Amino acid sequence: MALAEAIFPATNDDALQRFVAQHRRLFVLTGAGCSTDSGIPDYRDADGGWKRAQPVTYQAFMGEEFTRKRYWARSLVGWRRFGKALPNPTHHALARLEQLDKLELLLTQNVDGLHQQAGNRNVVDLHGRLDTVRCMGCEHRSPRHALQQALLALNPEWAKLDASDAPDGDADLDGHAFDTFNIPPCPHCGGILKPDVVFFGENVPRDRVTTAIQALEAADAMLVVGSSLMVFSGYRFAHAAAKAGKPIAAINLGRTRADPLLSLKVGQSCAEALAFLHAGVSTTRAEEVA
Repeated sequence: MALAEAIFPATNDDALQRFVAQHRRLFVLTGAGCSTDSGIPDYRDADGGWKRAQPVTYQAFMGEEFTRKRYWARSLVGWRRFGKALPNPTHHALARLEQLDKLELLLTQNVDGLHQQAGNRNVVDLHGRLDTVRCMGCEHRSPRHALQQALLALNPEWAKLDASDAPDGDADLDGHAFDTFNIPPCPHCGGILKPDVVFFGENVPRDRVTTAIQALEAADAMLVVGSSLMVFSGYRFAHAAAKAGKPIAAINLGRTRADPLLSLKVGQSCAEALAFLHAGVSTTRAEEVA
């Protein structure tokens, strides 16, 4: 157990408040646990294992037409609710952190855009945004809601289907035949359309990583909110923070890959752990919560 975790155990309601107060500029990394209260399911259980089959890989999506049909059919159904998701108290608490000028950067692994909806401006979407569609041929970007209309026009019978929500705008439609599902090509070049997000097996754009590393170097400490950090694209920042001697706090219901690196682990829901930011509590001076 790290020293600060022993001093400020997870059962101490002031522990996270003290951590935030004691560090002037925070590098915040968020994950799926931030958005579960907005009705968006997460991927992993308390041990960091998969709750369901792993997401589609970039190689399968680009290489197999059937995989693209299956992906977009499920997305057509899942988008109806995902596209209407609203920020929850966790998002608003992190927006408050930025208003208090405590935030060096918010780096999110989520693809839902809810941090921006809540009011955060200094955000890097590490894995992209699901509300944008990218042509893999000509690189043209277009709004996801426009593709939704095109998908419905080509597949009107799918408009009647409903299914339980899966992470990131997916829907559980196993058992349906996807062979006859129609996907529109890029209207500009006829290329393959893909959500503008980083799939498994695909590289995170280098400029996002560079921006995040620079912000981490300028920060005093790191705060992980709702992420198990099991994916290396997120874990690398915790590893870099620890290597630089920066303290790391994490809010997560369950194990994280970075547990041995943490100064503070808070085993509560994100909204509960960050509730002090809604209560008008000052986080500008450490002695105010000492």
